[in-house]
Amino acid sequence: MYSVVSHELLKDAISALLRYCQRDNWAGYDPYDALNSRVFARIPFLQNKLGKLAFTQLMKRSPVNLRQLMLVPKSHNPKGLALFASALMKLHEVGLMGNKDDALSPLDLMIKLKDPKNPYYSWGYNFDWQSRLRFIPKGVPNIICTTFAGNALLDAYEKYGNSHYMEMAESAGRFLLEGLNISWEKEGLCFSYTPLDWGRIHNANLLGAAYLARLHQLTGKERYLKHAIPAARYSVGKQNADGSWYYGEGGTQQWIDNFHTGYNLVALNNICKYTGVDDFRSNIERGYDYYEKHFFTEEGIAKYFHNKIYPIDIHSITQSIVTLVELKEYGKKSIALALNVCCWALQNMRSPQGFFYYQKTRYLKIKIPYMRWSQGWMLYGLAKLAPNIVRESVSKSNCQ
Repeated sequence: MYSVVSHELLKDAISALLRYCQRDNWAGYDPYDALNSRVFARIPFLQNKLGKLAFTQLMKRSPVNLRQLMLVPKSHNPKGLALFASALMKLHEVGLMGNKDDALSPLDLMIKLKDPKNPYYSWGYNFDWQSRLRFIPKGVPNIICTTFAGNALLDAYEKYGNSHYMEMAESAGRFLLEGLNISWEKEGLCFSYTPLDWGRIHNANLLGAAYLARLHQLTGKERYLKHAIPAARYSVGKQNADGSWYYGEGGTQQWIDNFHTGYNLVALNNICKYTGVDDFRSNIERGYDYYEKHFFTEEGIAKYFHNKIYPIDIHSITQSIVTLVELKEYGKKSIALALNVCCWALQNMRSPQGFFYYQKTRYLKIKIPYMRWSQGWMLYGLAKLAPNIVRESVSKSNCQ
């Protein structure tokens, strides 16, 4: 039984979410911002790999928001601002929000956060982050932040025709080609995540390829295409026989999750759309079939991992909506499933104040209102879903 989401319910959810996000001018907390803590910075014996990892995981996993106690300030995240900007432009287009200036407000903030040390327009996270492999300082540009920022600039260019947006977007493309490490293999190529590593992470590689493909479509420059197609070939060559992908090629990266799989599928679909190359359609078909069969329950829960339900994460929910909408040609029930996921989120993950919770475990909800991870992605997902909801569905809504 699929749920129905009315146009009015969606409009109300979007309006309440916008009011919440605009209250702090798009600034907020992030699951990974622990190392912004001024308290942590004053504890010398924790300033090592294990200390940074442990403190990050403590803050990320705590059901209680400790950030005020730990003196972590609210701040702007470039990727979050890009999501807000792209969502607002889409909502403006379909008549669900105000004027052009409102839509461009987060984009202007995002542009100001470009890495001032880099010759290219490029963006990194607004916090230091420590992985099991390396430490990446705050602001070091990466492929994920830069492609999301670049796509927001291209959205603005296509909508408003300002060539300055295209100039910045092309500079971001040159960062991918000249500022990152590129591993060339016989199967193709793989972009690194940052200039500081040589990791091979498929969603990052495919998002980069899709961004270059879009630049090629808009500019006609072959250089972008000559990197986009080999990057796509590399990652489709690593697709598992059942249609899934591991997160990356490293020994500690062999897991399969919802939103990174969704990134892969949407990116591949965009590569086909922007280039006219149909070589990857069978990969999308197999990937979509795996995605639909392994990441959803009958009641509309979007699972985090392919083999277990918990934790139910808002990012998995939102990327599920985006993926199902973007790949609706691959599944007859894709939009119905997206509506079911959206309805479940509205009923189970939404605060009375209009923001969306972070996670639901088997025993409790973690209600911390992360700005990028939860609010930015939810607004983006709702904006993608909005054109697929007809106004006449108001009286038929069973999602209250």
